[in-house]
Amino acid sequence: MGRLELNDLMKVFDSGDNEIVAVDNLDITVDDGEFLVLVGPSGCGKSTTLRCIAGLETVSSGQILLDDREITHLKPKERDMAMVFQNYALYPHMSVRKNIGYGLKITTDLSKDEINSRVEETAKLLEIGDLLDKKPSELSGGQQQRVALGRAIIREPEVFLMDEPLSNLDAKLRTTMRTEIQQLQQEMGVTTCYVTHDQTEAMTMGDYIAVLNDGQLQQLGTPLECYHKPQNRFVAGFIGSPSMNFFTVERKGNVLEHDIFTYQISSETVDILAGASERLTLGVRPEHIAIVDSDVENAIRTEVKVVEPMGELSYLYFTIGSETYTASVNGEMRVTAGDVINVEFPEEKVHLFDDETGDAVKNSETTENVEPTTQT
Repeated sequence: MGRLELNDLMKVFDSGDNEIVAVDNLDITVDDGEFLVLVGPSGCGKSTTLRCIAGLETVSSGQILLDDREITHLKPKERDMAMVFQNYALYPHMSVRKNIGYGLKITTDLSKDEINSRVEETAKLLEIGDLLDKKPSELSGGQQQRVALGRAIIREPEVFLMDEPLSNLDAKLRTTMRTEIQQLQQEMGVTTCYVTHDQTEAMTMGDYIAVLNDGQLQQLGTPLECYHKPQNRFVAGFIGSPSMNFFTVERKGNVLEHDIFTYQISSETVDILAGASERLTLGVRPEHIAIVDSDVENAIRTEVKVVEPMGELSYLYFTIGSETYTASVNGEMRVTAGDVINVEFPEEKVHLFDDETGDAVKNSETTENVEPTTQT
């Protein structure tokens, strides 16, 4: 078992005259065998949260439970967790064999032969059996990462903790290692908490993702929940690449008025907005923007400023008023900078947020059964 619970977790740093709240009343439960990704911008509290779980930071208040056993104030070695760091933290003077087996040597009574046997099994699993006698300085970044993973895996912990383990790798290797970590986690069935600022990693790796900002949990849900049903504007803008486009509008009956355009809404949307603030933020993802004829309802005339061909897709940067926005279109579409086009935001794909609180009032419609997860 490896069920991890964070209850009202707080971490406050004292910096002289000021207190910095790094983690603010965090409530998260990770069931046995699940893969949770903590994601958010720099300084959002995700690495501090991981270090609190590991016991590397002292918790200001709240509880950390592992299988219903409180571990909040236990030493790191008493928590049955293994951590993989961003910089790998390998011992430069030790061989790969000794790096992988060192944790067993100092925490168990296993014989040298037993440790060597487990090291070789782990190295075979990670396909680094031919590197056991080399030093870290002789290895590539990907090989060093596998050694760091091996050192964690060999301990057979209840929980894996990973702090941006792929950030030092090049893009191609990062993709490969991302897949390998997923496969290993699924095969071993070990509860995993993974920290990253890369939303692509979060979307592709996690069973669940926890989006953090300023130490507070913004949303906890599956990747598709957070993408299709963001609970607020921050999640909507952070999850998805390129980022969602936002427009400040004012609701007047069945019309949303922007400084440059008006947007007619259906009676169904009017009903959804009943009781909502009149001042809203309209959000639409780049891939949901359609290029249409000028006579289509809600068509907006605009000029293309920049085209970025990506192969299968092209990103179009266009202006509405003084702001620049992004559309993602089929790469075979022939559009060049300077073209005047008409864009439309399909109503079923539009998100609406309260302009003051940022809370979602309406999310896009999807063909999949995606319901938002509510956090209290």
